[in-house]
Amino acid sequence: MKRPNLRVLTHAETETLLFDGKQVTGVRYLHKGVRYDAYAGSEVLLAAGGINTPNNLELSGVGRGDVLSEHGIVLHHESQGVGENLQDYLQIRTVFKVRNAKTLNTMANSLLGKAKIALQYGLTQSGLMSMAPSQFGMFTKSNPDLATPDIEYHVQPLSTDKLGDPLHPFPAITVSVCNLRPESVGTCHIQSKDIEEQPDIRLNYLSTENDKRVAAKSVRQARKIMTANALKPYQPEEILPGPAMESEEDLVKGVGDIATTIFHPVGTCKMGSDASAVVGADFRVHGLLGLRVVDASIMPKIVSGNTASPVVMIAEKAADMIRKRTIKSGMSRAIYVSIWI
Repeated sequence: MKRPNLRVLTHAETETLLFDGKQVTGVRYLHKGVRYDAYAGSEVLLAAGGINTPNNLELSGVGRGDVLSEHGIVLHHESQGVGENLQDYLQIRTVFKVRNAKTLNTMANSLLGKAKIALQYGLTQSGLMSMAPSQFGMFTKSNPDLATPDIEYHVQPLSTDKLGDPLHPFPAITVSVCNLRPESVGTCHIQSKDIEEQPDIRLNYLSTENDKRVAAKSVRQARKIMTANALKPYQPEEILPGPAMESEEDLVKGVGDIATTIFHPVGTCKMGSDASAVVGADFRVHGLLGLRVVDASIMPKIVSGNTASPVVMIAEKAADMIRKRTIKSGMSRAIYVSIWI
């Protein structure tokens, strides 16, 4: 953060990209109620993620003409793939009540318990406030014939009916399982020209037969794991989706009631050379000059595991390309800012 060529602005919202014909010259943004235009001496890099990158492009008039016209935005550049191809893992949060064990449910469900947790962290920077939510992870297969794992587990010493709800009043764990190769594909598009309004995110989870089959197999596999001899002293008792759900149809319905995003949206500005690709192999937006996208939105297909490390790799590769181009061309990397009064 102390680099002389880096300045980070917090609480700043991008309004639109700035254009000179097909050349992207900068960005317009709001910061503490003041509107600014920032002009790039070389290129603009868009790295707002799988949700906000397509949102920023559409607000700037880049995307599907029919989507933009619906919201009164003038089309500056047609790109059919913007906001399409949205993919994410569906997190199936199975819950098992346990005995003879402490979990976060009972440790943090009282003022005294919360005070003890806070005091331990305040004195030693250790304890529950210092740990990640998931204490155990595992990769496995929904089908033994697969060459590599397609299922990932995250096990947490806590439970709720759904994310954001209060912890259950009894000791329990969440055995969260997700399909690493979902076939279901969704969309993410603006709902208006107002930058404050959140986009319309449609993930279309469980919209393919294979995704439904893998979801049902995942729950059955989690149940089998919880019958292991090593876990018998804790007497696991299934709470969600519930032991009464046995058929694939019932399990898929139950999964739909308890599952949620695992916050890995990708693919909405995919890389490629076909008509639906938004960026090319050099991260540049097809048909525009001076604009690259560098984030998870460029993934044509979601990776078989957490997306953080692949995004770091994407950034490293893009940085290498940009650095070589800048050194070769001798182009200025300065940014010029003007203020709207």
